[in-house]
Amino acid sequence: MNAPQDGFIGQSVKRREDARFLTGRGQYTDDILLPRQTYGVFVRSAYAHARLNKVDTAAAAAAPGVLGVYTGEHFKDVGGLPCGWLINSTDGSPMKEPKHPILAHGKVRQGGHGLALVEVDYEELPAVADTATAAGHAGVVHDEAPDNRCYTWGCGDKAATDAAMAGASHITRLQFRNNRLIPNAIEPRAANASYSPADESYTLYVANQNPHVERLLMCAFVLGIPEHKLRVVAPDVGGGFGSKIFLYAEETALVWASKQLGRPIKWTAERSESFLSDAHGRDHVTTAELGLDASGRFVGLRVHTTANLGAYLSTFASSVPTILYATLLAGQYTTPRIYAEVTGVFTNTAPVDAYRGAGRPEATYVVERLVETAAHELGLDPAELRRRNFITTFPYATPVGLTYDTGDYDATLRQAQQLADVAGFAARKAASEAKGLKRGLGYSTYIEACGLAPSNIAGALGARAGLFEAGEVRVHPTGKVTVFTGSHSHGQGHETTFAQVVADRLGIPLEDVDIQHGDTGKVLFGMGTYGSRSLSVGGTAIVKALDKVIAKGRKIAAHLLEASEGDIEFKNGEYRIAGTDRAVPFAQVSLTAYVPHNYPLDKLEPGLNENAFYDPTNFTYPAGSYVCEVEVDPATGAVRIDRFTAVDDFGNIVNPMIVEGQVHGGLAQGIGQALLEHGVYDPDSGQLLTGSYMDYAMPRADDLPSFTVQTASGTPCTHNPLGVKGCGEAGAIGSPPAVINAICNAIGVKDLPMPATPCVVWTALQAQA
Repeated sequence: MNAPQDGFIGQSVKRREDARFLTGRGQYTDDILLPRQTYGVFVRSAYAHARLNKVDTAAAAAAPGVLGVYTGEHFKDVGGLPCGWLINSTDGSPMKEPKHPILAHGKVRQGGHGLALVEVDYEELPAVADTATAAGHAGVVHDEAPDNRCYTWGCGDKAATDAAMAGASHITRLQFRNNRLIPNAIEPRAANASYSPADESYTLYVANQNPHVERLLMCAFVLGIPEHKLRVVAPDVGGGFGSKIFLYAEETALVWASKQLGRPIKWTAERSESFLSDAHGRDHVTTAELGLDASGRFVGLRVHTTANLGAYLSTFASSVPTILYATLLAGQYTTPRIYAEVTGVFTNTAPVDAYRGAGRPEATYVVERLVETAAHELGLDPAELRRRNFITTFPYATPVGLTYDTGDYDATLRQAQQLADVAGFAARKAASEAKGLKRGLGYSTYIEACGLAPSNIAGALGARAGLFEAGEVRVHPTGKVTVFTGSHSHGQGHETTFAQVVADRLGIPLEDVDIQHGDTGKVLFGMGTYGSRSLSVGGTAIVKALDKVIAKGRKIAAHLLEASEGDIEFKNGEYRIAGTDRAVPFAQVSLTAYVPHNYPLDKLEPGLNENAFYDPTNFTYPAGSYVCEVEVDPATGAVRIDRFTAVDDFGNIVNPMIVEGQVHGGLAQGIGQALLEHGVYDPDSGQLLTGSYMDYAMPRADDLPSFTVQTASGTPCTHNPLGVKGCGEAGAIGSPPAVINAICNAIGVKDLPMPATPCVVWTALQAQA
């Protein structure tokens, strides 16, 4: 496909990777079969909290076909799974960080924790499962944290916020739980590990979002393998949503055991294992207050959240309810004083970590539920109250540590109102009432921070790794291009969008660009894909490498054209002497780089291959306005979303079709949280009660309306060369409060818990009656 007249940027190019996926030619970890393949099985704890009195492996070791049995005893001297972010409490003390063992040893602290293929004598202990009552509970998860508190962390100016709230004319208060979610990617977690005695190296195929980070953590902190002796390959990955970012025990155990057995070992999770052992998301209990003056201006926001961390600290668990949550509590508003305090608690449940949005959905829910509720309490139009408090000048420094570079929130809201036909709502409400139904409308105006950065600031806030990205551009002699990116695609369409960026920049056909990712043996380095960072961070690293390629090509072209380098311009795939018709195509320059018969070798080395690292100077800040309209059947409490409008400002758009698809997916997950999904543990035993699709309700097509999705004219990001922001998580961030706001408006209540199931809604209606 040759470049369109206006280039590839902004074109809805069909996804190149879909052909293999739709015809069954994708290769996932479970598809990989190695010579002398063996299979691993994990026996998992039947109890949420228990002492292991005896672990008997004799029967298992004697069973036919069993080649090895390994227990926590074998792993007791290796490192635990590390946490990548240090959080300090308000008193300056570091968070409690108990060892996260590969296999349980001495005690089990969550139901489903891996043990081995064994018979186990348990002594059951008191279990802690409820977020709200975990701190100070009689059941102690870790001796290192006798009150179950991992940290108590603060953000903002507490004294100034308290003073602002004391002087407020009106205070809106809400208490709510942000329900626990269980990720359900279409491909469960899987791993296949092998060891080669010939060179003492390991290869791990794994369904993972960031293979270089997986390798680094496993080698440096757990198994002590030399990093260059472990190759990690993440082939096609069937969705992740954050749950495949982390280093897990299962793949670590397989790598270790592959050397002991001298054979490759493969494990693919059963869906029931995934429910038990994958990192979960959300699970906050929050009390929040919004203070307003007599004119409806926000004067202060005060928030206290208890965040469930699960039994152990997962890779980024500590940062999600702190750095990624409280720093977004300003939302789109000029609230001058904000203070948030977060208590992270251990419980006998699955670890809680990043899940699509990771802290940003929780923050948006707090802010947007408060704002909508305040509007109704004051008798104001919710859109008007938002407009009175929107940020309108940029850059804008929030009181919780972020600096927004650009935005136009009023324009986005007006566009959403027009698309949603808010003006016609009254007529639609009357029509619903005539049918005995209740109709409501709810808003949500969100902002998120994407492309976590920069490394030096993140390091000062506790990050234990850099947050840059790497890219390599390899131009072949014929002008074809292979790009190696540290970002990883697991449904985002990188093979298409990255190719569009490269083809547009070099002025070459799209088919001449190949994108490689997911293999530490091929890719220079990379931090992977999460936090809507791929295009803004990974794409910029590629652009910087392209700039180096173009600059070197300019030197070669100057030699071929016998002109000064300063007179050479590059455009539409050719180098031209400015103001003349004398030019050489990119492919001739690349050939000259590799066939330097008449080439200044004393000034330029052969080849046309460049790499670059990019560390952003700031986050990107996508923002949007969502309008949800629902009908509620008062006889049953059933909720039907009749209309959902989403207008997002993602800056410059590379592929509108892919962006729209990302928003659709995010909306489906956000609506799933608002109406259906809820991970529930028995508060006494700690047993997971929603461990299958019989009990954990996932959204289906008939639960969703036909979305109206548009991107705003946009305010391009000011600090990356593409002007892009991030789009992958937006739908999941902005939609839950819009849905709950609409239901509350429909039935005339102040608050509803998520998920707003028919039972929850019907009960609220009966209480109101």
